[in-house]
Amino acid sequence: MMASEATWRVWTVPNLISFARLLGVPLFLYLFLVGHHEITAVVILAVGGSSDWVDGYLARRLHQVSRLGELLDPLADRLYILATLLALTARSVIPWWFTAALLLRELVLLACLLVLRRYGYEPLPVHYLGKTATFILLFAFPVLLLADASAGAAHVAWPVGWALAWWGLVLYYAAGALYVIQATGLVRDARARRTAVV
Repeated sequence: MMASEATWRVWTVPNLISFARLLGVPLFLYLFLVGHHEITAVVILAVGGSSDWVDGYLARRLHQVSRLGELLDPLADRLYILATLLALTARSVIPWWFTAALLLRELVLLACLLVLRRYGYEPLPVHYLGKTATFILLFAFPVLLLADASAGAAHVAWPVGWALAWWGLVLYYAAGALYVIQATGLVRDARARRTAVV
């Protein structure tokens, strides 16, 4: 899989949703860290996270799959996760070690991406397991934020939020392992081809 056959269409409905999700990242950070509007920040985070599947569904339903959309969707996911992690860690809602565990996985996948590019490959498609893990994490974070912002909801939101967060973390690493295995296979094949040519 050297290059996607999807076109580089820009102004499609799914891409517009992805752009809107990207704009939600700085809005969330402002509301949470500067404006201290925690409840509004929860809503923005929940909408951004729950709309994760919408752009992909509409792309397939409307036959508007594009290469830009394939890149924007995981970018929006990662920015939401990164922004939320850093914001919630800064406010001590999430402990640093949980953030470090998620960031370590991202660093490993970044290294894989750099190696793949060296061998002429584009980023691998997002695995369904990774999409599931991302959806769960993006659902867990607003719940944990709600637990921190509302004392009345905390007794339910806190255990539910952490159950989802741990489930998402495990699936996130499982998806990362699949990505590494797939990337390793592609690199091995590329090396074998180079050796055969020589």
